[in-house]
Amino acid sequence: MSGNPSDTRPLSLVIVGSGPRGISVLERLAVRAAAEAATEGPAPRSVRVHLVDATEIGAGRVWRTDQDDWFTMNTVISQVTMYSGGPDEGPDRAGAGPSLGQWIARRHEQAGETLLGPDDYASRVRYGQYLNHVYRTVAEGLPPHVELVPVTGRVTAVRPGPDGGYLLSLETAPHLLEADRVVLATGHPFNAPDAFEQSMLAFTRRTPGTHYLCGDSAADMALGEDTVPAGSAVGVKGLGLSFYDVMLSLTVGRGGVFRTDRHGELCYLPSGREPRIVAGSRSGLPIPARGRNQKRPDYSHKAQFLTRGALESARASRSLRSGSGQLDFAEDVLPLLQQEIDHVYRTTQVRVVDGPDAADRFAREYAETLRSGGDRAELLSAAGLGEMPPIDLDALARPFGAQHFASVDEFREQLLKVMEEDLAQAALGTVDGPLKAALDVLRDIRNVVREAVDHGGLLPASHTEFFHGRFLPVNALLSAGPPMERVEQLRALIRQGVVEVAGPGTRFETDDAQGAFRVVSPQVRGSERLVHTLIDARIPTPDLHRDTSPLTRQLVAEGRVRPYTIEGPDGSFHVTGGLDVTTSPFHVIDADGRSLPDVYALGIPTEHTRWFTQVGSSRPGVGTLFYRDADAIASDALRPLRAEAPAAEPVVVPGRQPKDTAVEAVAGARRSDAS
Repeated sequence: MSGNPSDTRPLSLVIVGSGPRGISVLERLAVRAAAEAATEGPAPRSVRVHLVDATEIGAGRVWRTDQDDWFTMNTVISQVTMYSGGPDEGPDRAGAGPSLGQWIARRHEQAGETLLGPDDYASRVRYGQYLNHVYRTVAEGLPPHVELVPVTGRVTAVRPGPDGGYLLSLETAPHLLEADRVVLATGHPFNAPDAFEQSMLAFTRRTPGTHYLCGDSAADMALGEDTVPAGSAVGVKGLGLSFYDVMLSLTVGRGGVFRTDRHGELCYLPSGREPRIVAGSRSGLPIPARGRNQKRPDYSHKAQFLTRGALESARASRSLRSGSGQLDFAEDVLPLLQQEIDHVYRTTQVRVVDGPDAADRFAREYAETLRSGGDRAELLSAAGLGEMPPIDLDALARPFGAQHFASVDEFREQLLKVMEEDLAQAALGTVDGPLKAALDVLRDIRNVVREAVDHGGLLPASHTEFFHGRFLPVNALLSAGPPMERVEQLRALIRQGVVEVAGPGTRFETDDAQGAFRVVSPQVRGSERLVHTLIDARIPTPDLHRDTSPLTRQLVAEGRVRPYTIEGPDGSFHVTGGLDVTTSPFHVIDADGRSLPDVYALGIPTEHTRWFTQVGSSRPGVGTLFYRDADAIASDALRPLRAEAPAAEPVVVPGRQPKDTAVEAVAGARRSDAS
């Protein structure tokens, strides 16, 4: 759909969304444009970039700078950067700037702002301010041939222009933008209610005095006393990261304070304005704490078992047996991941007890044993690990299983024991603590898991039933926890009766006779509670057909985009709901299956096509996928208008390739997405 306008006018680019993904593309555009300007030869063609955001230019909605300061990041500040290169002797600019930790230290020296240690966690407001700094310094350092035009407004449509390129409609002035190329970096969606949410909303409409809040972050929910009165009982569905945000909004946000008592125990001093929180989830376990960070910002785990080579071998084997290189996650991927976790777990234990030399010897011998399928018992016994059971991810994520509790107090005591043991393990750290070091593998090895999963790498049933249905909930619970401080605060609130966790298998129901919601765990006798406000603290997942954004609805209705569909070799398929894109540089694919060479999408809207797209930063000194995604789009978007877009790496459906080419095609389609 590209046109051939005169070469005298600027190349026009529009980035829709100025959160971390949008800013990352802008930063790499600036780096590449500056490099082009520095070369000898003809002056580079002028470029005009419109950066559009409906909330706050340079921060976006999730990281906007006017939110409350108790909402916290869950990555330590030394591991966060938005610059694609570290600081040098020059000014901060695209390609050379401080990490979040370095910027906070500088602000402390220059303006006396609160100093955080490298392994501390910043508030979302602080990160939003850092994003603003990145945006400003990138804008100030642009070469003369690049013009940046910030636009605060909501894009409602993207359509082909009459003479080529695209026309973008906005709700407010300037109402219309022309673009040669468009980057969609729109972030978290607002979804239409699903069946459960519809039933809860219908109940509130017919039941005066009840409220149901869903589909948004706690920072944007109506959590004031008009909705959640002081002293009332409020239900919370979900015990993940967003639960902690709701918890703080209803406690610290109501004037309460956490203090350490004379015995060194954290306690909560209520303001009297708090409600009583009754929370629950499928597992009944609040998401555990991240281990105390002991890793350098540029640390990179070297995979021993779940490697590219192992995946290619598994695809080759699958292809020979069935003609399809698509994998079964439970059979082909998870066992390798378990070996990776087990190796780190046991090696860390040897190092803690016997020192680094013994650990190095054990690591080599144990890796050889695992690869060969040999008997591990003798080696483990010699290392003093004979009685050390392997890590059971399911048991850690579902510690209560099918257990029934005779009373609320019995469950509460068991829950507190589990939380206290988790905090003790977290305090040992991500290097010296065997458990948290092993669970950190789930984070460290995400890019290899992506190679197995992305762009239809799994059989449809395996993708939906096992990967999404079983593995991802466990992975999210064990690999993405909050800082230890948050779990300590929750423990204090549970001890003091401000928060009550209903128990495993929590059900959230409506009771017309009582005119209230019912929160109850069938595994905890006496757990039933009635509440007049129910808060759904689950993060909405991307789904093109449920997304209420006018832009998304227009793109779907007119066939400009389509959801990604995983197809199996037997004709089975699964429509994921994620935005379908090519591999790098992520051209949007329309309803007819055509790649649009001048429209790109990255980040959360493409979840399901690609896995774990909610990453909100790069890491200092590491060529992360976050950085490479942005650079690939920047490079392609700056190509001359008359130049054809280079062919994207093929999106391969493994089962549709001849047996002798299937594996190589699949492997090739993934190599650029690995770290």
